Amino acid sequence: MSVFATEHKATPGYLDVAANANGAEKGLLMHRALQRVTSPRPHLVEIGPGGGAAVAYLAERLQMSDRSDHANDITLTLIEVPGVVSRSLTEAMNAFDRTGTCTLVEGFAQDIDTLLDRRADVIGASALLHEVYSYAGGYGGIHSLMRKIPRVLTGEGYFAYRDVYAVRAPSLHERVTHAYDGPSWLQFLRMFLPHYIREGTHPYHHAEDEVVARQGSRITPVDDLSRTTGAVIGAPVGLFREVQRHYITFRDHVWRSGVLGFVPVLDGQLAADWLDARTGHKRVRYVLTGSDWLPRSHKAMLLAVSEPYGDRYTVDGDIFDECTDVALTAFLTAAERGDTACLAIWEAWSTREGRETYAYLTLGELITAFAVNSATEESVLLPVEPEDVLVQQRNYYNRYLTKRLPNPLDDAKQLVLFRRIPFIDTETLGQAMTTVQGWCSKRNLTRVYRAINTGEGT
Repeated sequence: MSVFATEHKATPGYLDVAANANGAEKGLLMHRALQRVTSPRPHLVEIGPGGGAAVAYLAERLQMSDRSDHANDITLTLIEVPGVVSRSLTEAMNAFDRTGTCTLVEGFAQDIDTLLDRRADVIGASALLHEVYSYAGGYGGIHSLMRKIPRVLTGEGYFAYRDVYAVRAPSLHERVTHAYDGPSWLQFLRMFLPHYIREGTHPYHHAEDEVVARQGSRITPVDDLSRTTGAVIGAPVGLFREVQRHYITFRDHVWRSGVLGFVPVLDGQLAADWLDARTGHKRVRYVLTGSDWLPRSHKAMLLAVSEPYGDRYTVDGDIFDECTDVALTAFLTAAERGDTACLAIWEAWSTREGRETYAYLTLGELITAFAVNSATEESVLLPVEPEDVLVQQRNYYNRYLTKRLPNPLDDAKQLVLFRRIPFIDTETLGQAMTTVQGWCSKRNLTRVYRAINTGEGT
């Protein structure tokens, strides 16, 4: 079992900035569930609040809602790994305390049944399952958590879950062929993929999951890939999803470090200066840093296509991405050669995120796994309304990926609002089965049907 990277997960630069975004999306389904709860004293629980983005969103929504007159009757319990704290979470908790009662409990998600002093009406979590998968026993840890969730919910409580969107495929093990020709991507593949396969917690261990790379029609070990020759690689589609998602998080990490000589505005109002939001085209605002290890030509190239904007510069997002990829190639090459500053940044990201499996279940598999593992003799967890299953596209990243990769996979978030449905409520159960038909394969629907009718969750 891997050790949770507490030190790296709790750094202010990560929790207060990188992990403190998208509060409206993280709290959306929790707030929607709260509106359906009839309890006069609702108990909400968020597992892994991070920088407190969802807490702040809920506090704001409660101040505006019809429940504002009874806000003091709403309790929010936060469950966080010991040692993971942040200034932004403290501020969010203080904001919630002005509308309700918020408390922080230290512990691990897999121990939720021992951490709560009363049942919850709504439990919310964002990007939780990949943490449990990576650090708490793989699929066994995931399934154990799925069995515990309904035990700590009230009779018809809700579990709101948000995570990385997987792929449009029956399974993440479906074998496909992808091509790469960008130098930064080839260098990243060379450094990341062998490390991930060797040290990461992932499900790609079968013979048919082998990664086969070819350059110039010759099979080439991934760690020997040249960044000057296009590569054709055969592997499970889920593994390509890992490469793509990790490249994006790595790029953001290097941006924030300032080592490239420039730092874009990635959060707040200035980060959404859209030229065309539908297509993901935007202007990027950035500041220069004192870092000067890159050749001066890199910074000069960026400045030549930018315009001054107060104490910042502004540039077309497509151009900024192009300049970033050139700089990342140089950065990765320097890290591989042992440059002290670059290697330290690479290793910090690798320790915090490079071993984690982000997407291991498609939406259909996620719904099925929750239903099968939560089913008891009395109830099951399923989404009920059609709007309880959502896919939120990341248009900016998708625009970039489409321009860089011949076979881009959608970058998005998948959100599901599960309800604990008693079997005696046949009307709601029938509505739920109608909802999941659009997401689950016939084989998975059969598994759900069997779990419901036998009360056997495995």
